Amino acid sequence: YLIAADGWKAETTRIIEKDKKGKEKDKGWTCDLVSKSLIVARYFTKEQEAIDQLTAELEGVAARLTELEEEQGGDEGAFSELDKVNRANVAARLKEIEGDKDAKDEAAALNDWLKLNGDESDLKKRLKEAEASLDAKAYAKYPRLTEAEIKMLVVDDKWLAALDKNIHGEMDRVSQQLTQRVKELVERYETPLPQMVSRVAELEAKVNRHLNKMGFSWK
Repeated sequence: YLIAADGWKAETTRIIEKDKKGKEKDKGWTCDLVSKSLIVARYFTKEQEAIDQLTAELEGVAARLTELEEEQGGDEGAFSELDKVNRANVAARLKEIEGDKDAKDEAAALNDWLKLNGDESDLKKRLKEAEASLDAKAYAKYPRLTEAEIKMLVVDDKWLAALDKNIHGEMDRVSQQLTQRVKELVERYETPLPQMVSRVAELEAKVNRHLNKMGFSWK
């Protein structure tokens, strides 16, 4: 519909929302025909890889920070003397126990927390800056797109990629069904046919012996 109405045009629009007070706020931008993700995947892969790396590092630091807080959060932990675990309280506690030989373990844990907290803050800042930079680059790319580039993004990267994903999804579904069916057949016919025939013959002979004892003749 968009192409039929406007042709091969990738125009961006600002996302404007109103807050509770009725004041309008700019929430970014969008493009109905060519999404930001398509632009990034085609033209800014290195920038996205850098963001992914920062995200992974941030998640790792956050996990270690949470682990440390859980380990030292008990009654005998390094944070037991703190009303709240934050940078100001940790720094103040370190100053209190400075030079105390009996508080070496506590000081080490508190210093570890400060280091991780600092790393987390730095990574958050770098990630925010990288995301803002990529957003600006992607936004600036739209007016420079040629019609051929727009067609490539829509047909190859959007439509054909979606079709390929759907086809592979259906193939995986059918493959799983076939695998399950084969497993069922294997379980059903797990006993080899010759063995089954032999077993039937044994049972038949046993039945015939019983019939003979009862005075019946089975031919």
